[in-house]
Amino acid sequence: MGPNHGSGIPGAVFNLTTTVIGAGIMALPATMKVLGVVLGIVLIIIMGILSEISVELLVRFSVLCKASSYGEVVQHAMGRPARILSEICIIVNNAGVLVVYLIIIGDVMSGSVHHLGVFDQLMGNGVWDQRKLVIFVVMVVFLAPLCSLDKIDSLSLTSAASVALAILFVLVTFTVAFIKLVEGRIDAPRMAPDFSSKTAILDLLVVIPIMTNAYVCHFNLQPIYNELEQRSPQKMNRVGRYTTILCILVYSSTAISGYLLFGKDTESDVLTNFDKDLGIRFSSALNYIVRVGYILHLILVFPVIHFSLRQTVDALVFEGSPPLSESRKRSLGLTVVLLVLIYIGSTMIPSIWTAFKFTGATTAVSLGFIFPSLVALRLSHQGDLSYGERILSWLMLVLAVTVSIVGVVGNIYSLESKS
Repeated sequence: MGPNHGSGIPGAVFNLTTTVIGAGIMALPATMKVLGVVLGIVLIIIMGILSEISVELLVRFSVLCKASSYGEVVQHAMGRPARILSEICIIVNNAGVLVVYLIIIGDVMSGSVHHLGVFDQLMGNGVWDQRKLVIFVVMVVFLAPLCSLDKIDSLSLTSAASVALAILFVLVTFTVAFIKLVEGRIDAPRMAPDFSSKTAILDLLVVIPIMTNAYVCHFNLQPIYNELEQRSPQKMNRVGRYTTILCILVYSSTAISGYLLFGKDTESDVLTNFDKDLGIRFSSALNYIVRVGYILHLILVFPVIHFSLRQTVDALVFEGSPPLSESRKRSLGLTVVLLVLIYIGSTMIPSIWTAFKFTGATTAVSLGFIFPSLVALRLSHQGDLSYGERILSWLMLVLAVTVSIVGVVGNIYSLESKS
C-alpha cells in the first residue's frame, strides 16, 4: 500500500455507516412502539456508545496483533477453533442479512401477500409480479457489477449515496410527521414501556436483540482499516466516532418520526406502512419516493456487506492462498457462487425468515460484543487495558450473552404463540 492510495476518513466513514445502517433502520420505529420514546432513545444512544467502545477495543488489539481480518485477531487471542467459529458467525450473519435484503427488495417491488408492490401500483399486474424474476434482474443488473469490485474503497461513493438515501428517508418521515403534528392529527405517543400483558413483555424480549444488533459493523472494520491512508488506531477511532454519531442521529430520528407517523399501527418493518395513504397532499408520490429510495439504499448496502462475506469465505475455504485482491479469478468465482446461493436462499422465504430471527439473536451479538470483549480480556496484558475498560468488557460480555439467550427464548415463545 503506497501512502497516497488509501481512502480518506470520509470514504471510510461512509463505508462503515452503510454497514451499520442497512435494513435494521426499518425495525426501529416498531421498537419505539414497544419501549416507549424515552427508553427507546436512551437505548439507541447507550447501544451506540457501547458498540463504539467495542469497535475501538477491536481496532486496538487488531493493530497490536498485526491482524488483517476479524478472524486473525480472534485466533491470536483464543486460538484456531475460536477463529473458525467467528468466521462462521460472519458468514451466517452476512449471508443472512443479504438474503433478507433480497426478500425486502422483492416484497417492495413486486408485492407480498399483505401489501401491494410498487410495480403493481404503477403499472397494474404483469410479468413484474413474479418476485423471483424481479430479484433476479436486480441481482444481475445492479448487484453483480458492484459486488465484483475488489476493493472496499471503490464502494465509498455508492456508500455515500446510500447514506444520503437513508437521510432522505428520515427527512420525508420527519416532514410528514411534523405536518400531521402541526395539524393535530397524531395520537400521543407512548413514553414508557408497556408491562401490562404477557404479549407486551414478549415483545420487549424480541425487541432487545434488534437494539443490540443495530450497530454491528465489526466484520467490516478490518477491510476498511486496511485501506485507510496513513492508517493508525487513532485515525480509525475517529472514523468509528463519526460513524457512531451519524448513526445515532439517523436512528433516533427515524425511530421517532416513524413511530409518530404510524403510532400503534407501526409494523415491524416500517417500510410496509408506506403503501397506505399518509393523509397529506402528494401522499402517493412520497410513498413511492420512500420505498424506491429505500430499495436503492439496500442495493447500495448489499456490496458492502458482501465484501466481508466474500473475504471471510475466502479465508475459511482457501486458507493460506494469496489475498483475494491479487487473484481476480478467484474473487470473481467466489462472487458468482455467493450471489447464486444468496439468490436461492431468497426464494425459500418463510423458513428462512424464522431462521434469521435466531441467527440475529446469536451471530450479530457475538460479532459485535462477545468476540471483541473476549479478545480484550484475553489480550489485556498486551494492550494495557485500564480497570474501567476491563469492567466494560465484562459488562458487554454479560450483556451480550444475556441478550442472545433472551432473544432465542423470546423467539421460541413467539413461534409457539403463533402456532
